[in-house]
Amino acid sequence: MDNLTHGLTGAVLGQLGLKKKTGLGMVTLIIAANLPDVDALAGILGGHQSLALRRGVTHGPFGILLLPILLTGIMVWFDRWQGKRGKRPPDRLPVHPGWLLMLAWIGALSHSTLDILNSYGVRFLEPFSDRWFYGDTIFIIDIWIWAALIIGLWLSLRREKQGKSDWQRTAWFTVVAVSAYIFANGLITGKAEADTAIAVEQQTGERPVLVVANPVPFIFWRREMLWQMTDENGTSYGEGMFHLFGNTSPKLNEKLIWNEVPAEKIALARAVDPDVDAYLFWSRMPVLQDLGETANGTAIRITDMRFRDPLVQDRFGVNATVPTAVDQDIGRK
Repeated sequence: MDNLTHGLTGAVLGQLGLKKKTGLGMVTLIIAANLPDVDALAGILGGHQSLALRRGVTHGPFGILLLPILLTGIMVWFDRWQGKRGKRPPDRLPVHPGWLLMLAWIGALSHSTLDILNSYGVRFLEPFSDRWFYGDTIFIIDIWIWAALIIGLWLSLRREKQGKSDWQRTAWFTVVAVSAYIFANGLITGKAEADTAIAVEQQTGERPVLVVANPVPFIFWRREMLWQMTDENGTSYGEGMFHLFGNTSPKLNEKLIWNEVPAEKIALARAVDPDVDAYLFWSRMPVLQDLGETANGTAIRITDMRFRDPLVQDRFGVNATVPTAVDQDIGRK
């Protein structure tokens, strides 16, 4: 999910009453709720190699366990540093390292839990397993979750400032409402995938090997449906739309997009181009297109059905060339 959602989640968790457990409790929750995204620094590598590092170890057991320990140490140091300089706010609660660590763990865990919900994916078990997990439930930026968290946080803070005793209850209601919304979206995704699998089988006579209900912005009751078919000719994909309040089955697009690049050329492309290797490691539904022979070898284009836009060819993909000389050399090996 986006960092605003993570930050708001940390703040609402603080309004449950957790921020009262220790000084710097609220700021610790907010920072920890964004902490696993420190792997965004992988972007300095350039190209698509950061895809192989994003949403990996910092979102897995080691990251969730160790990053909060580092954050706790920084917060304790900051509190003492302010105290020595005479800058520590007099109304700040005493800082308890144990509670700070607990809040940091809660915030970091909330981050990875939310990231599992969308179709981008997260390697929740890294480094023990590089398997990607996908919820296909919530779009990466969901304005309805934004609205619920912002309104709930504002009401809770307002009631706390007014001296109302139920300010924590408002935050609890917000958490329950957002959780119910996520659960409902999970049911919509489940229905969309089941209906699509049945519809594709009825129209083609074959059941798809993979069906993905891709959430779309704003309209949470709709899904962009993607499915994968495999036969003796290779892999193909279909696409359509699901509408919860429309037809019980999605409208199917008859045009299938084929993976045109032979497996041996894919292997060669991965061997000579680290961007290709990183992109295919991340990709869930790769579309591989042979763009033809050039003076330097075979030109290929790789995209992913989840983020593919036929009107914007360079939106999110990678181009590569498999050199003919390399092709021949590796082929002999």
